Amino acid sequence: MLTPERHQLILQLIREKNIVKIQELVEITHTSESTIRRDLTLLEEEGFLKRVHGGASKMQGKLTEPSMSEKTSKNRHEKQAIASFAAQFVEEGDSIYLDAGSSVTEMIPYLAHKNIVVVTNGLMHLEPLIKLGISTYLIGGYIKEKTNALVGRGALLSLNNYRFDKCFMGVNGIHPNSGYTTPDQEEAMMKYAAMKLSREAYVLADSSKFSEVYFSKIADLHEATIITNHLNEEVSKMYASKTRIKVVKV
Repeated sequence: MLTPERHQLILQLIREKNIVKIQELVEITHTSESTIRRDLTLLEEEGFLKRVHGGASKMQGKLTEPSMSEKTSKNRHEKQAIASFAAQFVEEGDSIYLDAGSSVTEMIPYLAHKNIVVVTNGLMHLEPLIKLGISTYLIGGYIKEKTNALVGRGALLSLNNYRFDKCFMGVNGIHPNSGYTTPDQEEAMMKYAAMKLSREAYVLADSSKFSEVYFSKIADLHEATIITNHLNEEVSKMYASKTRIKVVKV
C-alpha cells in the first residue's frame, strides 16, 4: 500500500471510530508498527489527528469551547499538580497576570502569604484572591459569559496600563506548528497582549491540550514556557526543540 493511500485509510478510520489503536492499523494496512508510528507522527504534525497512548484520536472542532464549569471538572487532579508547581515561580514582590483559565484558578491557593500584586481578567479568580488578602486589580472590558473572562477593546486598553514580572496562561491547544491556540479570537488577543507585557510567560496545560489546534492563534511555542503533567517520549521529542517544557510528576 502506497503512503498516501495508507494515510487516507488511517484518517478515514479515525473519522469513523474517533480513536484507533496502532495494532489495529498495523493489521488493516499490512505494514510494520514502526511505519504506522511514523505515519501518525507525520499526520499529527500536519494537524490531521492527535496521538494518544497506543494509537491516535480525532481532533476537537476548532470552534469547540467548553464552559468554565466543564473545564474546572476535567483533569482536576492534574491541574492542581501543575498549578502547585507553577506557583513556585512566583517570587516575593512580583507583579503577575493571571489569565482567565481553570488551570490558573488552581494556582491561587498556592499564592497565600506571598507579597505580590495580581492583575486578572478572570471573574472566577476574584473571590479566592480576596479571601487570601492578595492585592488584586481587575481589568475592564466585556464579560464573556461562557468563560467568565473580560475581553474586547476595553479589556485590551485596560491591560496595557500594566507591566508584569510573570504571566500565567491557559490555552485550549498546543501544536508544534500552529503554536498556542484558543477558539475565541478576542481571548487570543488578550492572552498574547499579556504575554508581551510580561518578562516571563508560562502556559499551564495538562497533556490533553497537546496536538490540538483551535481557531485563533495566541502565540508561537517559543514565546512561553509550558508547565504540564505528562508527555510520552515521542511527544516530548516533537516539542523539545520548539520551547521550554517543565513536566510535573503527578
